[in-house]
Amino acid sequence: MKRGEAFFEKEEYGEAITEYNHFLDLHRTHALASYAAFRIGESQMKRGKGIDRDPEPIQKAIEAFEKLRKNFEGSKYESQALEKIQECHNLLAQMHFFVGEFYYRRGSYLAAAHRFEQIMKLYPDKAIAPDALYFLARNYHDLGADDWASEQLTLLAQKYPGSKYSQEAASLLAKISGGKSATLLAKQTEPAPASRAQTTPLSSDQPNLTSGLIPSVMTDSFRLPSATALGGSFVACHLGAWC
Repeated sequence: MKRGEAFFEKEEYGEAITEYNHFLDLHRTHALASYAAFRIGESQMKRGKGIDRDPEPIQKAIEAFEKLRKNFEGSKYESQALEKIQECHNLLAQMHFFVGEFYYRRGSYLAAAHRFEQIMKLYPDKAIAPDALYFLARNYHDLGADDWASEQLTLLAQKYPGSKYSQEAASLLAKISGGKSATLLAKQTEPAPASRAQTTPLSSDQPNLTSGLIPSVMTDSFRLPSATALGGSFVACHLGAWC
């Protein structure tokens, strides 16, 4: 335990995790066992380098805190572990938003929409959710799917009144309502040719798009579906069924 604490204080979190696990292997019923389990979760969180980096340490932190709650039910660290789990989920939601916004700024709207949809599916109660919903609507609008955009903008006004982008959302909804609201994607009769995106090396200030944060479909491999091919499920499925 002392070695684990020494490594933790020196911010050598990988070594600290090894020592805490070693302590638990030898002293599962020790009075400090629940503390060691809690420190493992804390060490994993400390290994996280920010919302623009690999989410794996945060995911492992959640696993560690959940394991503590399961193996040491009723311990004095159980409530703290639950708070840390919520903090980790907040970080993961922010990571999704960071990557989604990055893709949106590059014009990779489908990859961005995938991220924002994930936030609304997994983290609708998090502080970043209203921002994600607004950018999801912007993505739909930029794709020509104005009926979907209107749906999300209306939901934003109803579910998150007074959000940061409420004025921009109202302006966009008014713009859409004043023009044609038919979905451009539904009018496609033939798949559009795939456009090959330019490969741009990522700089150090760009997001790490590995380990769990890679979109299921990238824009350079995406083809716009035809209404005939999608059939009746096209409107109901939104992007999730084909991106």
